[in-house]
Amino acid sequence: MAWIVAVAAVIAAVAATARSYRAARSEQLAVAHAELAERQAKAAEARTAALVDEIRQLARKRIPAAALALSHPSAQVPGLREAAEVDGGAARLLTEAVQAARTAVMEERQRVDAAARAAMRGTSAKIQSLLNQSQQLLHELQHEYDDPRILQLDFRNELALRRTQSTAVLCDAWPGLARQNSPLVEIVLGAQSRVAGYERIKVANHLRDERLGLAARAAEPLAIALAELLANATAYSHPDTDVQVTVQQSGGRGAFLVVDDAGIGMDDDALDRARALLAGPSEVLLTELGDPPQTGFAVVGKLVVQYGFHCHIEASPFGGMRTILRVPAHLLTVLEDDHSLSALAPAPVSAVPAPDRPAAPAQSARPEPAPAEAPSGLPSRRRRAPRPAAATPAPVAPAAGQVSRTPEQAESSWAALQQGTLIGRSVAGRVPAPDADDHDHLGDQDDQGDDEK
Repeated sequence: MAWIVAVAAVIAAVAATARSYRAARSEQLAVAHAELAERQAKAAEARTAALVDEIRQLARKRIPAAALALSHPSAQVPGLREAAEVDGGAARLLTEAVQAARTAVMEERQRVDAAARAAMRGTSAKIQSLLNQSQQLLHELQHEYDDPRILQLDFRNELALRRTQSTAVLCDAWPGLARQNSPLVEIVLGAQSRVAGYERIKVANHLRDERLGLAARAAEPLAIALAELLANATAYSHPDTDVQVTVQQSGGRGAFLVVDDAGIGMDDDALDRARALLAGPSEVLLTELGDPPQTGFAVVGKLVVQYGFHCHIEASPFGGMRTILRVPAHLLTVLEDDHSLSALAPAPVSAVPAPDRPAAPAQSARPEPAPAEAPSGLPSRRRRAPRPAAATPAPVAPAAGQVSRTPEQAESSWAALQQGTLIGRSVAGRVPAPDADDHDHLGDQDDQGDDEK
């Protein structure tokens, strides 16, 4: 019996040991599970905190930076701060949120921009109509009264009309003026007469064919584009410097209008921006043109795309910028002999430069804006300089072999004619003769407010 008791005791001891082992094992597993759960909870908390931080950065930095980058491509859009703490699905959703915000902002900007363009088109059309009516009234007053201030009003009206035309073109409207086939040099003079500081613009005519003209559909657009380039050149160069314009003809490539100024120039970023606008991008938002909007190059780019011009800008040997506006050959024509050219148009120079490359502009006689009336119905611009007006017939082209007068000689003749007319009227008791100082119209060129680009 003793051995039975011993066996039972051994079995009991073994069972107790097994139970103790299982209890210890269970306790260890419970501790391990608790530690694992704790680590998982801490990891989940860290991921949640990282995701919250990413969402906060998304709302405060990434989406605003993405919206800013739409207007300023050089702006940096930050990425995920702690990509390792955010799983792939959450990272993709955050990136999609940035893209969705960019798309929504761009669509809204386009919608607002389209609405603004529509409103500006309507307003520009009404203002342009009123300015044209004012221009016609001033034209009638010039024939009735000998007051140089009427010419100054007419010039300021022309500046306002050019601004309105540029706004209309920028908003996808037509220029608002139809022309006939026009001599190229007279288009240059018409563009010059629309710019404040026009007296600083010197035109050199290097055309081989004096009667080279532009097709009717492209005449006014070219005048608008060249006026914008001239306004930019005069606005960003010193008032004591000249702006050189060279009109040059080239074989089968058309004609070149080269504008050189001695201004402040451009840095690389501004030059790249200007070239992009002059190339005629598919869409330019008004909000991308600055405050106040700098519309000159954008307007030229619009006309380049619509009419097939080509415009390039580079550094000028005069220290500022050189802009080359090329008119394709299919837009050029040769006018008939019965078309009388403006007496104020610069005569072609004797030396003709090589046709493959526009030559550097040469110094020319001081041009004046086109006269008040165009001979033979040509769509020439009325003169814009405040000079003495007299009710005389429109100028005609000089006869063959006749030596043309310089602009200064023509100016003296006009002044003498008006002075004599007024003295005669004073003797007849109609109006008193003015003092000589009343005709100092050259000193009336104050700031016309043409703060381009």
